[in-house]
Amino acid sequence: MRNRHHRFGKATAGLAIATLAVFGAAAHAQDSNKKSQSPALDNISLWVGGYYTNNDTNIGGKTNFLNTKGNVNLEKDLDFKKHKAVPRVRLDFLIGEHQGFSFDYYEVNRSHSRTLQENIDFLGQPIDATAEARGNLKFTFGSAAYKWWFGTGDDVFGLGLGAAYYKVHASVYGSASIDGESVASGASANESAWAPNLQIGWRHSFNEQWRMYFNASGVKKNGGQLNGHIYDAALGLEYFPWQNVGIGAEYAYTKIKLNQDKRQYNLDLDMKLNGPAAYIRFRF
Repeated sequence: MRNRHHRFGKATAGLAIATLAVFGAAAHAQDSNKKSQSPALDNISLWVGGYYTNNDTNIGGKTNFLNTKGNVNLEKDLDFKKHKAVPRVRLDFLIGEHQGFSFDYYEVNRSHSRTLQENIDFLGQPIDATAEARGNLKFTFGSAAYKWWFGTGDDVFGLGLGAAYYKVHASVYGSASIDGESVASGASANESAWAPNLQIGWRHSFNEQWRMYFNASGVKKNGGQLNGHIYDAALGLEYFPWQNVGIGAEYAYTKIKLNQDKRQYNLDLDMKLNGPAAYIRFRF
Protein backbone atom coordinates (compact mmCIF):
# COMPACT_ATOMS: atom_id res chain seq x y z
CA MET A 1 0.00 0.00 0.00
CA ARG A 2 2.84 2.35 0.82
CA ASN A 3 4.58 1.69 -2.51
CA ARG A 4 1.33 2.35 -4.34
CA HIS A 5 0.94 5.65 -2.49
CA HIS A 6 4.53 6.57 -3.30
CA ARG A 7 4.02 5.79 -7.00
CA PHE A 8 0.81 7.80 -6.97
CA GLY A 9 2.68 10.77 -5.49
CA LYS A 10 5.36 10.58 -8.17
CA ALA A 11 2.82 10.23 -10.96
CA THR A 12 0.78 13.16 -9.66
CA ALA A 13 3.85 15.37 -9.39
CA GLY A 14 4.93 14.42 -12.91
CA LEU A 15 1.49 15.17 -14.31
CA ALA A 16 1.46 18.53 -12.54
CA ILE A 17 4.83 19.50 -14.01
CA ALA A 18 3.77 18.45 -17.50
CA THR A 19 0.54 20.42 -17.19
CA LEU A 20 2.44 23.49 -16.04
CA ALA A 21 4.80 23.19 -19.00
CA VAL A 22 1.92 23.06 -21.48
CA PHE A 23 0.14 26.02 -19.93
CA GLY A 24 3.38 27.99 -19.60
CA ALA A 25 4.30 27.50 -23.26
CA ALA A 26 0.81 28.51 -24.34
CA ALA A 27 0.90 31.58 -22.13
CA HIS A 28 4.23 32.61 -23.61
CA ALA A 29 2.91 32.37 -27.13
CA GLN A 30 -0.30 34.25 -26.33
CA ASP A 31 1.26 37.04 -24.29
CA SER A 32 4.32 37.86 -26.35
CA ASN A 33 2.67 40.97 -27.79
CA LYS A 34 0.99 42.24 -24.62
CA LYS A 35 2.41 45.39 -23.07
CA SER A 36 0.52 45.73 -19.77
CA GLN A 37 2.32 42.91 -17.93
CA SER A 38 4.52 44.03 -15.05
CA PRO A 39 8.28 44.10 -15.80
CA ALA A 40 8.74 42.28 -12.47
CA LEU A 41 7.09 39.13 -13.89
CA ASP A 42 8.08 36.63 -16.57
CA ASN A 43 5.94 34.32 -18.66
CA ILE A 44 8.21 31.42 -17.68
CA SER A 45 10.66 31.67 -14.80
CA LEU A 46 13.04 28.95 -13.59
CA TRP A 47 15.40 28.84 -10.59
CA VAL A 48 17.99 26.04 -10.43
CA GLY A 49 20.50 26.08 -7.62
CA GLY A 50 21.44 25.20 -4.06
CA TYR A 51 20.57 26.22 -0.53
CA TYR A 52 23.64 26.28 1.79
CA THR A 53 21.92 25.64 5.07
CA ASN A 54 22.85 26.07 8.68
CA ASN A 55 21.13 23.12 10.37
CA ASP A 56 19.60 22.55 13.78
CA THR A 57 17.79 19.21 13.85
CA ASN A 58 16.11 17.40 16.72
CA ILE A 59 14.56 13.94 16.50
CA GLY A 60 12.50 12.76 19.44
CA GLY A 61 11.33 9.19 19.90
CA LYS A 62 9.15 7.23 22.29
CA THR A 63 8.73 3.46 22.54
CA ASN A 64 6.48 1.18 24.57
CA PHE A 65 9.57 -0.56 25.92
CA LEU A 66 9.65 0.74 29.53
CA ASN A 67 7.80 3.82 28.17
CA THR A 68 11.13 5.44 27.37
CA LYS A 69 11.35 8.78 25.59
CA GLY A 70 14.35 10.73 24.41
CA ASN A 71 15.56 13.49 22.13
CA VAL A 72 18.62 13.51 19.87
CA ASN A 73 20.15 16.61 18.32
CA LEU A 74 21.86 15.45 15.13
CA GLU A 75 24.46 18.21 15.12
CA LYS A 76 25.40 18.15 18.83
CA ASP A 77 24.82 14.53 19.87
CA LEU A 78 25.69 12.66 16.68
CA ASP A 79 28.26 15.11 15.29
CA PHE A 80 26.39 15.76 12.03
CA LYS A 81 27.88 18.55 9.93
CA LYS A 82 26.37 21.90 10.80
CA HIS A 83 26.23 23.06 7.18
CA LYS A 84 24.74 21.25 4.21
CA ALA A 85 24.18 22.07 0.54
CA VAL A 86 20.54 21.37 -0.35
CA PRO A 87 19.52 21.33 -4.05
CA ARG A 88 16.41 23.36 -4.85
CA VAL A 89 14.33 24.10 -7.95
CA ARG A 90 11.52 26.61 -8.49
CA LEU A 91 9.34 27.02 -11.53
CA ASP A 92 6.72 29.71 -12.32
CA PHE A 93 4.33 30.01 -15.26
CA LEU A 94 1.98 32.84 -16.15
CA ILE A 95 -1.40 32.23 -17.74
CA GLY A 96 -2.41 35.62 -19.04
CA GLU A 97 -0.90 38.63 -17.28
CA HIS A 98 -1.84 38.20 -13.62
CA GLN A 99 -2.36 34.50 -12.92
CA GLY A 100 -0.26 31.38 -13.12
CA PHE A 101 1.30 28.40 -11.38
CA SER A 102 4.21 28.17 -8.96
CA PHE A 103 6.21 25.02 -8.17
CA ASP A 104 8.92 24.44 -5.56
CA TYR A 105 11.02 21.34 -4.76
CA TYR A 106 13.90 20.52 -2.40
CA GLU A 107 15.31 17.53 -0.52
CA VAL A 108 17.41 17.22 2.65
CA ASN A 109 19.37 13.94 2.84
CA ARG A 110 21.69 13.31 5.81
CA SER A 111 23.22 10.27 7.48
CA HIS A 112 25.94 9.82 10.10
CA SER A 113 27.09 7.53 12.92
CA ARG A 114 29.21 8.08 15.98
CA THR A 115 31.08 5.61 18.20
CA LEU A 116 32.23 6.31 21.76
CA GLN A 117 34.53 4.07 23.72
CA GLU A 118 35.81 4.72 27.20
CA ASN A 119 36.63 2.91 30.42
CA ILE A 120 34.73 3.87 33.56
CA ASP A 121 35.26 3.02 37.22
CA PHE A 122 32.20 1.76 39.06
CA LEU A 123 32.51 1.03 42.80
CA GLY A 124 36.21 0.46 42.41
CA GLN A 125 35.81 -1.96 39.51
CA PRO A 126 36.99 -1.06 35.97
CA ILE A 127 34.27 -1.48 33.35
CA ASP A 128 34.73 -1.37 29.58
CA ALA A 129 31.90 0.50 27.81
CA THR A 130 31.34 1.00 24.07
CA ALA A 131 28.41 2.92 22.59
CA GLU A 132 27.33 3.53 19.01
CA ALA A 133 24.66 5.95 17.79
CA ARG A 134 23.33 6.34 14.26
CA GLY A 135 20.98 8.81 12.67
CA ASN A 136 19.38 9.01 9.23
CA LEU A 137 17.18 11.72 7.82
CA LYS A 138 15.68 12.21 4.38
CA PHE A 139 13.10 14.96 4.03
CA THR A 140 11.45 15.66 0.66
CA PHE A 141 9.19 18.62 -0.06
CA GLY A 142 7.32 19.67 -3.19
CA SER A 143 4.52 22.18 -3.68
CA ALA A 144 2.32 23.45 -6.50
CA ALA A 145 0.05 26.48 -6.21
CA TYR A 146 -2.19 28.61 -8.37
CA LYS A 147 -1.08 32.23 -7.95
CA TRP A 148 -2.74 35.61 -8.45
CA TRP A 149 -0.53 38.67 -9.01
CA PHE A 150 -1.82 42.17 -8.24
CA GLY A 151 -0.31 45.22 -9.91
CA THR A 152 1.09 46.18 -13.31
CA GLY A 153 3.94 48.54 -12.41
CA ASP A 154 7.38 47.85 -11.03
CA ASP A 155 5.87 46.30 -7.88
CA VAL A 156 3.51 43.32 -7.80
CA PHE A 157 2.11 41.29 -4.92
CA GLY A 158 1.11 37.63 -5.17
CA LEU A 159 -1.22 35.26 -3.36
CA GLY A 160 -1.12 31.53 -4.02
CA LEU A 161 -3.26 28.56 -2.99
CA GLY A 162 -2.29 24.97 -3.64
CA ALA A 163 -1.06 21.71 -2.17
CA ALA A 164 2.23 20.42 -0.79
CA TYR A 165 3.61 16.89 -0.65
CA TYR A 166 6.19 16.06 1.98
CA LYS A 167 7.86 12.82 3.03
CA VAL A 168 10.02 11.97 6.03
CA HIS A 169 12.32 8.98 6.37
CA ALA A 170 14.05 9.35 9.74
CA SER A 171 15.59 7.00 12.27
CA VAL A 172 17.71 7.17 15.40
CA TYR A 173 19.37 4.09 16.82
CA GLY A 174 21.68 3.55 19.76
CA SER A 175 23.46 0.51 21.15
CA ALA A 176 25.83 0.02 24.05
CA SER A 177 28.03 -2.83 25.21
CA ILE A 178 29.11 -2.99 28.84
CA ASP A 179 31.41 -5.88 29.78
CA GLY A 180 30.09 -7.94 26.87
CA GLU A 181 26.39 -7.30 27.48
CA SER A 182 24.52 -5.34 24.82
CA VAL A 183 21.46 -3.09 25.02
CA ALA A 184 19.85 -1.24 22.12
CA SER A 185 16.97 1.12 21.43
CA GLY A 186 15.68 3.20 18.55
CA ALA A 187 12.76 4.71 16.68
CA SER A 188 12.01 5.38 13.02
CA ALA A 189 9.46 6.93 10.69
CA ASN A 190 8.80 6.54 6.97
CA GLU A 191 5.66 8.48 6.17
CA SER A 192 4.36 10.99 3.62
CA ALA A 193 1.39 13.33 3.47
CA TRP A 194 -0.43 15.96 1.40
CA ALA A 195 -1.44 19.27 2.96
CA PRO A 196 -2.86 22.64 1.84
CA ASN A 197 -0.27 25.26 0.95
CA LEU A 198 -0.60 29.06 1.22
CA GLN A 199 1.90 31.36 -0.52
CA ILE A 200 2.52 35.10 -0.62
CA GLY A 201 5.05 36.98 -2.71
CA TRP A 202 6.41 40.36 -3.75
CA ARG A 203 8.38 41.30 -6.86
CA HIS A 204 10.11 44.60 -7.67
CA SER A 205 11.84 45.57 -10.90
CA PHE A 206 14.57 48.21 -10.70
CA ASN A 207 15.29 47.94 -14.43
CA GLU A 208 15.75 45.29 -17.11
CA GLN A 209 18.74 43.77 -15.31
CA TRP A 210 18.03 44.08 -11.59
CA ARG A 211 15.06 42.78 -9.60
CA MET A 212 14.22 42.00 -5.99
CA TYR A 213 11.73 39.53 -4.53
CA PHE A 214 10.27 38.04 -1.35
CA ASN A 215 8.63 34.61 -1.06
CA ALA A 216 6.85 33.05 1.90
CA SER A 217 4.78 29.89 2.24
CA GLY A 218 3.11 27.86 4.95
CA VAL A 219 1.84 24.30 5.31
CA LYS A 220 -0.20 23.08 8.26
CA LYS A 221 -1.79 19.67 8.82
CA ASN A 222 -3.61 18.70 12.02
CA GLY A 223 -4.60 15.08 11.40
CA GLY A 224 -3.19 11.92 9.87
CA GLN A 225 -0.11 9.88 10.60
CA LEU A 226 2.26 12.76 9.78
CA ASN A 227 1.04 16.11 11.05
CA GLY A 228 2.57 19.46 11.91
CA HIS A 229 3.66 22.58 10.04
CA ILE A 230 6.28 23.78 7.56
CA TYR A 231 7.12 27.47 7.11
CA ASP A 232 9.48 28.94 4.53
CA ALA A 233 10.59 32.50 3.68
CA ALA A 234 13.26 33.99 1.39
CA LEU A 235 14.43 37.47 0.38
CA GLY A 236 16.45 37.64 -2.82
CA LEU A 237 18.09 39.73 -5.53
CA GLU A 238 18.37 38.88 -9.24
CA TYR A 239 20.81 40.13 -11.87
CA PHE A 240 20.41 39.45 -15.61
CA PRO A 241 23.53 40.28 -17.62
CA TRP A 242 21.77 38.57 -20.56
CA GLN A 243 18.15 38.82 -21.64
CA ASN A 244 17.15 35.28 -20.70
CA VAL A 245 19.87 34.09 -18.31
CA GLY A 246 21.00 35.53 -15.02
CA ILE A 247 21.91 34.75 -11.44
CA GLY A 248 19.96 34.99 -8.21
CA ALA A 249 21.02 35.17 -4.57
CA GLU A 250 18.81 35.02 -1.51
CA TYR A 251 18.75 34.41 2.22
CA ALA A 252 16.20 31.79 3.25
CA TYR A 253 14.72 30.38 6.45
CA THR A 254 12.80 27.11 6.78
CA LYS A 255 11.09 25.72 9.88
CA ILE A 256 9.84 22.12 9.87
CA LYS A 257 8.04 20.58 12.83
CA LEU A 258 6.32 17.24 12.21
CA ASN A 259 4.96 14.48 14.41
CA GLN A 260 4.26 10.83 13.64
CA ASP A 261 1.87 8.83 15.80
CA LYS A 262 1.74 5.05 15.88
CA ARG A 263 0.74 2.44 18.41
CA GLN A 264 4.29 1.32 19.11
CA TYR A 265 6.21 4.57 18.96
CA ASN A 266 5.94 8.30 18.49
CA LEU A 267 8.59 10.17 16.50
CA ASP A 268 8.98 13.96 16.26
CA LEU A 269 11.05 15.98 13.79
CA ASP A 270 12.01 19.54 14.64
CA MET A 271 14.34 21.03 12.00
CA LYS A 272 15.45 24.58 11.29
CA LEU A 273 17.32 25.54 8.12
CA ASN A 274 18.69 28.97 7.35
CA GLY A 275 21.36 30.37 5.12
CA PRO A 276 22.21 31.76 1.68
CA ALA A 277 21.08 30.26 -1.61
CA ALA A 278 22.36 30.81 -5.15
CA TYR A 279 20.57 30.07 -8.42
CA ILE A 280 21.03 30.12 -12.14
CA ARG A 281 18.02 32.05 -13.44
CA PHE A 282 16.21 31.51 -16.71
CA ARG A 283 13.37 33.72 -17.90
CA PHE A 284 11.29 33.75 -21.08
